Amino acid sequence: MILINGRRQRVHDIADRAFAYGDGLFETVAVVHSKPRLWNLHLKRLYLGCDRLGLPRPDEEQLLYEAEMLCKGVTGGVLKLIWSAGVGGRGFRRAGAEPTRVLIRSELPRYPKQWWRDGVAVRWCQLRLARQPQLAGIKHLNRLEQVLARAEWETPSVAEGILLSDNGAVVEGTMTNLFIVRGNVLYTPALTEAGVAGVMREHLLALAAALELQTQVTRLEPEDVVVADEVFVSNSLIGLWPVTELDGTPYPVGPVSQRLLVELRAREDIPDWFTA
Repeated sequence: MILINGRRQRVHDIADRAFAYGDGLFETVAVVHSKPRLWNLHLKRLYLGCDRLGLPRPDEEQLLYEAEMLCKGVTGGVLKLIWSAGVGGRGFRRAGAEPTRVLIRSELPRYPKQWWRDGVAVRWCQLRLARQPQLAGIKHLNRLEQVLARAEWETPSVAEGILLSDNGAVVEGTMTNLFIVRGNVLYTPALTEAGVAGVMREHLLALAAALELQTQVTRLEPEDVVVADEVFVSNSLIGLWPVTELDGTPYPVGPVSQRLLVELRAREDIPDWFTA
């Protein structure tokens, strides 16, 4: 089901700046038992993106009303929210553009259930992410870097690709954030120059702190990942997947990822992938 500016329709003006320039933002929200999960965190990031891009913020009550209407009766699914600069203006200048609001409800993607239990294989991507502090952290509509990176492999057994920035720092996966455990500390890359600050990433950092796990957000080098005791990747739909292989380097399914996954399931923060 699709809502465009509050109306059920599937046709929209191709002059929208989302089509021409990727001028806008999006959020991908897990739906669990008719509720859009981690909604406040998604809204927080959306508003940050609006401020960074110079877009007006959407009305919070209207957005939640439409989201809950689309989620009603859905046991497990996906809600995608697009907030575009809209139709108006010629060339790069936005003169006269009015924002477009799109909500799309869809089914969950299909992943092997054992990936949560037994872990996943991932690889290093060749593509390097450009550094742009003004866009770092937000989920803007221009995802060409991720599209190109994901095109680097077709092997079904490889679940994800890990990206570095153009200065060699570890940033994220093509659709996930990355965590490593070394000693008794949970690390995740700082995303001040590139990457998307995932909602699940923020949620897991808060959960880890509540569980009295030491956390650190910092620059990570590829060597830090290679020698890690434990590695996992996260996003709002999957929660997290333990990583058991990175380009031939093996890792165990460790206690930190399993403890956090138990918490996510207990709180119903992610869909029930395990019985779906």
